[in-house]
Amino acid sequence: MPNTSRGRRPRRRAVLAGAAALAALTLTATACGPDSAGSDAASAPAAVIPATSSRATGSGDLAGWKLEDWARFLSDNAFSNEVVQGFWSIAKMEGAKGRPTPEYSHTAAQAGVQRDAPPVAIPARPQPHPYSPATAVVGKIFVTAPEGDAVCSGTVVSDPANPGRSNLVYTAAHCLHDGKGGGWLKNIVFVPGYNRDGQASRGKPYSEQQVSPYGRWTAVRALVSPTWIKESGVGAHNQYDYGIIRVRSESGSGKSLEETVGGSIPVWFNAPRVQITSASSYGYPAERPFDGMELDHCDSAIPPGKLSFDQTRPPMYVIGCTMTGGSSGGGWFITKDGKPNLISVNSIGNRNPSEYLAGPSLQDQAKQAFDYFSKNVK
Repeated sequence: MPNTSRGRRPRRRAVLAGAAALAALTLTATACGPDSAGSDAASAPAAVIPATSSRATGSGDLAGWKLEDWARFLSDNAFSNEVVQGFWSIAKMEGAKGRPTPEYSHTAAQAGVQRDAPPVAIPARPQPHPYSPATAVVGKIFVTAPEGDAVCSGTVVSDPANPGRSNLVYTAAHCLHDGKGGGWLKNIVFVPGYNRDGQASRGKPYSEQQVSPYGRWTAVRALVSPTWIKESGVGAHNQYDYGIIRVRSESGSGKSLEETVGGSIPVWFNAPRVQITSASSYGYPAERPFDGMELDHCDSAIPPGKLSFDQTRPPMYVIGCTMTGGSSGGGWFITKDGKPNLISVNSIGNRNPSEYLAGPSLQDQAKQAFDYFSKNVK
């Protein structure tokens, strides 16, 4: 994280009553998107997408991809992540800088880009300590990037193939892979409920147990959008800026991640946009004026706006938010049937000052990737 004094963290009011979707809701281990719980991974069919081609189309969709297409893609983009136990010491975690959201000037004119008017900035608010089981599903993802140690955010999501025992974490693709011309980031570890009890807040000394109350979880498998790997720059491929990791406990505990933290969040794929009337974005911002020690959130009481670099792809969601680098990959949540559901992740924003965040709309490509990963990537 940046060399930011914890004492300089801005004072903020307590969370508005009822504004944070996660804080007051119970969790569910049943995904609302895929309906494949309990299926046999070896014989499970690919996600149902019109079979028009076995290659990615120019629009970035993966219409017609079959099991062998996904297997070939994972083989061609093999993920390896050997992390020495204890690699992420307190000193290394403190030194990790926020992996920035790719920057886009929402107010600048750009040919081919369609967007709504810039949203009003919503001040990020800290989640009160101690974090409940509902918010403990959000955590920090530590990685070694080409530029050095970095940090993102992620969410424990429900695994339809392993109900109640998920080891899946959803985040942004740019938190796992550098995209076209780059490769997988290294030493990827997830720390759920980071600083849950506030023991590491405001410069107080703390132990590894206090900052990592649920332990550390090493990524053993990973998948990002094929479109993300094929394209580069800030633009249309950010409309598919999603990634998934499967983790295992660094301690060797037999419990799953979901059992350890006390729950998981279902991903709502293909959510009708007209039903997204508000949204809350969560993450651990680490760039100034934040210090990366607190779970923060921005709560938009109005429907997210739209941002689209390629009109053939699902337009991104946009809300006002002042969170900075380090919040990348943090989940966007809405309430569905009385429970929180994940509909997006923090992908791109602007800086100096930070005023908005945009995240991908998780439609067919994201659902197909998740279904394949859940059933076949162990």
